Amino acid sequence: MHTVWKGSISFGLVNIPVRMFTATEERDIRFRQLHKECNTPIKYTKMCPHCQREVDTSEIVRGFEYEKGHFVMIDDDDLEAITPETRRAIEIIDFVDLSEVDPVYFHKSYFLSPQDTGEKAYALLRSAMEQTGKIGVAQVTMRNRQSLAVIRLYEHCIMLETIFYPDEVRPVSQVPALPEATVQLAENELKMATELISNMTIPFDPAKYTDEYRSDLQKLIEKKLEGQEIATAPTVARTNVIDLMQALKESLESTAGQAAMPIKIEPEPTPSKPARKRTTAASSSEKEQASKKAAPASLKKTTTTSTTKTLRKKKATSG
Repeated sequence: MHTVWKGSISFGLVNIPVRMFTATEERDIRFRQLHKECNTPIKYTKMCPHCQREVDTSEIVRGFEYEKGHFVMIDDDDLEAITPETRRAIEIIDFVDLSEVDPVYFHKSYFLSPQDTGEKAYALLRSAMEQTGKIGVAQVTMRNRQSLAVIRLYEHCIMLETIFYPDEVRPVSQVPALPEATVQLAENELKMATELISNMTIPFDPAKYTDEYRSDLQKLIEKKLEGQEIATAPTVARTNVIDLMQALKESLESTAGQAAMPIKIEPEPTPSKPARKRTTAASSSEKEQASKKAAPASLKKTTTTSTTKTLRKKKATSG
C-alpha cells in the first residue's frame, strides 16, 4: 500500500506515530472518449475564452466567485497563513459510542499503522478502545484542509474515517413529499411487513454482494475484443400492478422457507390472464437466476485491473 500521510495520533499527553493508507478503492470500468473519425483519445485543454488561447498551469490563479463575474483572489500565502499548525497530528477531542454517529456522516476511510517507534502505544490505544467500545472524535489536517474524523477499530486495525461537519448534511425537512409519521396503517399489513423483514434477515456477509453490472460489462468488452456478436438479453415482462396486501402475501410466501410460515390472508381475486403472465415472468426469472448461478465464479471476482491485463494478452496473441 502507498502511504498517503504521516503524523501521529494525539490523545491527552500520548502521541502515537502513525502512517495512513487509503482503505477503499473504486473498481468502476471507465471509458475514454475518442474522436469518432480516427479513434484518437480526446484532449481537454484549459482555454481562456477572453484571450482565445490555451493557458499554461503557471498562468492559473485561484479566485472565489462571490457574485457573477466578480472574484476574490486567493494565493498560496493566504492559504498558508490560515492552515492549522496541527497539520501532522490526528488530535482526538472526545470519545463517544459508535451507535451515536449516523452513517450519513461517514465520508472516506483510511487505515492507520504504527511507525517504527509507535507499536506499543498503538497496541495500547487499540486494546483500550476495544475494551471500552468507544470511538474517538478527532480533527486532522490533510492537503491543507482541516477535517473532522472518527478513530475506530476495523478488525485488528485502527481506522480513521473522515466525516462531514453537521452543516454539510442537508436537513431532512428539505426532502419533498415525505409521508407524515402519523400515517394510519392497517395492523395486519404492518404485521406482515415486519414478518417479511424477519424472514429476510441474515448475518451481514459483504462477500455475498457483487457488482453484476461490472461483471457483465467485462464480459461484453471481452466479446467485443474477440469479434463476437453481442446478443441482447430478452427483457422480462413486468407483472401487473397488484395491491399492497397481495404484494406482501406473495413476498412472504417466497421467503417462507427462511423462517416460520406467514400469516394466511385471502388475496383479492385477480384476472386469469395476468396470473399467467406472472407465471411466465416467474419462469423467466428462475431461468435468469439459474444462468447467473451457472456462470463461473472467477468471472464475478474479476477486477478492472485483471480484465485489462487479460485484454492486453488477448490483443497481443491475436496480433
